[in-house]
Amino acid sequence: MGPIAEAVAAAGGSVGRAFGRAGMPLTLLDTPDRLILLRDQLTLVEAAIREIGDPALPARLSTRTGIAGLGPIGIQVQSADTLGDALGRVEVVTPLLLQTATRTGVCCRGAEAFYGYEVAERIACGRQANEILALGYLLGTVRHFLGKAWRPTRAVVTGAWLPARGEIEVLFGCEVALGPRAGLAFPANLLETVNPCRFRPVRDGAMQDAPITDRLADCVAHVIALELDEGGSSIDHVARRLGLSRRTLQRRLEEVGTCYADIHRRIMLLRAGERLVETTLSIGRIAAELGYDDAAHFTRAFLGWTGSTPSQWRRHHGLRS
Repeated sequence: MGPIAEAVAAAGGSVGRAFGRAGMPLTLLDTPDRLILLRDQLTLVEAAIREIGDPALPARLSTRTGIAGLGPIGIQVQSADTLGDALGRVEVVTPLLLQTATRTGVCCRGAEAFYGYEVAERIACGRQANEILALGYLLGTVRHFLGKAWRPTRAVVTGAWLPARGEIEVLFGCEVALGPRAGLAFPANLLETVNPCRFRPVRDGAMQDAPITDRLADCVAHVIALELDEGGSSIDHVARRLGLSRRTLQRRLEEVGTCYADIHRRIMLLRAGERLVETTLSIGRIAAELGYDDAAHFTRAFLGWTGSTPSQWRRHHGLRS
């Protein structure tokens, strides 16, 4: 979100207006590492494009950021032995970390490999812009193995037409065609390319080949935090944003040994503690931010969570109301 806001501001646009069009609170910029749903990201990118009139913005953002913008996915790429191994890892981890029906994968036809990307959900807004953003990151993945100057045979995006095609082709360094599936085409023999600078987590103090698991509970926590930024949260709203029914969400959380109420309580306590310690807002104002009708209801809930009142918590942690 930070790079999107910076690009809008640098182009003379209004960051507040772009976020408003996307239906997202500006407070998200206070926590730039916050995970957001892919459909929200698509809407935000599309709003930024409209705000500054730059349809090449997704290509600009992703090619500038490169593999550094891939977070945990980037670690999987950098610790792989070969390019083929790296793309296989990305195929596994992408749908888990992007919380949606998002897939990557490599298919080979003769001497050509096609590194594809698709969003299987029915998301109308920003689909092509998201594909261009993704292709820039895919390009960064391959360039980690083949060098910054490497160019694919061609790139493909879906849709009937592509705004700013010439600018995007310059940024990608290749022809950009329209087709049934987005992706990058390149010689298949490059899949055997050995990692020239392999990241070794044990040596660097990180986890070695940590298992990739379903992080639904973490996703729920992030969405609850996002809902709080927008004025409150409920299990029905959270389930809807994750594309699940209320019962399916409850069942899947039970399968991983937790429940919505426990996650909600943890996020509420975390947010309340942060606001009490890091601001001088009144208890009533913090209560309202967290969706409580009045300070008394918030105080009773906080006392149940911590054994202390909000005022006692604030005094203990150094700020006085």
